[in-house]
Amino acid sequence: MNTAPHLHVSAPPPVPLTPLDPWTAALVRESTIRPVSARAVEEFQLEKLRSVLAHAKENSPWYARHLQGFDPGHVARLQDVSTVPLTTAGDLREHGPAMCCVSQDEVARVVTLTSSGSTGKPKRVFFNKQDLEATLDFFDHGMRTLVESGQRVMILLSGPTPDSTGDLLSRALARNGVDSLVYGLVQDPLAALEQARQYQPHCLVGFPVQLLVLARLDAAWGTRLNPAKILLCSDYAPDSIIKYVEREWPCQALVHWGATETGLGGGVECLAQQGSHLRQADLYVEIIDPATGEPLPAGQWGEIVVTTLRRQAQPLIRYRLGDLGRLLSGTCACGSSLVRLDKVQGRLSQRPRLANGHVLGLALLDETLFRLELVVDFSATLHGQGLDQELRIRLKAMQTKGRESFDPLRYRAQEMLAALPELQDTDQGPGPRLTLAVLPWDGEPFTAFKRTLTHETRP
Repeated sequence: MNTAPHLHVSAPPPVPLTPLDPWTAALVRESTIRPVSARAVEEFQLEKLRSVLAHAKENSPWYARHLQGFDPGHVARLQDVSTVPLTTAGDLREHGPAMCCVSQDEVARVVTLTSSGSTGKPKRVFFNKQDLEATLDFFDHGMRTLVESGQRVMILLSGPTPDSTGDLLSRALARNGVDSLVYGLVQDPLAALEQARQYQPHCLVGFPVQLLVLARLDAAWGTRLNPAKILLCSDYAPDSIIKYVEREWPCQALVHWGATETGLGGGVECLAQQGSHLRQADLYVEIIDPATGEPLPAGQWGEIVVTTLRRQAQPLIRYRLGDLGRLLSGTCACGSSLVRLDKVQGRLSQRPRLANGHVLGLALLDETLFRLELVVDFSATLHGQGLDQELRIRLKAMQTKGRESFDPLRYRAQEMLAALPELQDTDQGPGPRLTLAVLPWDGEPFTAFKRTLTHETRP
């Protein structure tokens, strides 16, 4: 007779349904069904797609020309959107005001976007009150994944300008009884950490690298913040950073995807962390081949294209964001069938092709270099073209007591980079020469917001 005690192994708790699911169900008029059906969402999107095409063609002088000869009534299926002409950042830069469908008196906010290093016209994105309300509504329900009534959120994003991202997020949180502090972008990490220590937020929202810096400082100084959740936004969120902050605080780090052109918000991960659930009642997202413009199926990487389905002031129709991404197929572990977007891999324009045939992206360097414990930031520049290329990297590393040299860190970084297949010699050509320097960082003002990979082809 077996007298050994029976060990009961409990199953992991189920992942709760993303709050975006019932919110979307209500918007698409299927409020009694949870989770919302993909069919109901697609029927709503098709209806709104036809509506926004007609709205743009009738009310915007630019779209009247752009869509000349196109009949919105001929869009019988969502897939027919591929017959609609694409819109580019150049169109928005050159014709932004003419893309508006409302009078200037109805415009509530204009966001001006200037590309780094660009001397041309900036992009201008227009919103009316209804557009901003849609963003507030998304922020409200999206943040319910991370916080609940009575908790506190520290927002490390632009503010306190009315209708800035930080201001909109703060107002959205208040709708659910959540207190917030709009700190602004982190320029002085030491001051930000002290403010966080005093405020003790349940959740921090900010750029990935800036939150990494706060986590490294907190671990080094023993401040010991205790956020339960982190929301990484506005830039690529490397797994290397996610794993570090989740281990050090500890917490659960989720990713938000969005752009000014999407209405600031676009999608957010649920607790399953299996991609960002998209705000499908407001956006139709496609992935296309960046070279041919042909649509790509879920699972394949390509350029992200968005159509704003309910935008009134300045709808964007099949707008090429210029970012590399892919849609994920299947149902999320939370039970929702809402379309999910994998982590965006960065700008297509910042992925230079190397002489060895590989493409170099900032995401690859992020995943590699932020695994090094002392690194808080780095800059990367690819010099030259053809067979003569040099990759110059400057690491910023925390200065710790008793450290006399950064040589071990530099050697380790060089080893890790040299081991990457993308940087090695191939039959097509040599990998780039590596030049790496380590600079000490001891808490001076920090300026890394959205980071870039620079390619300089001139000598």
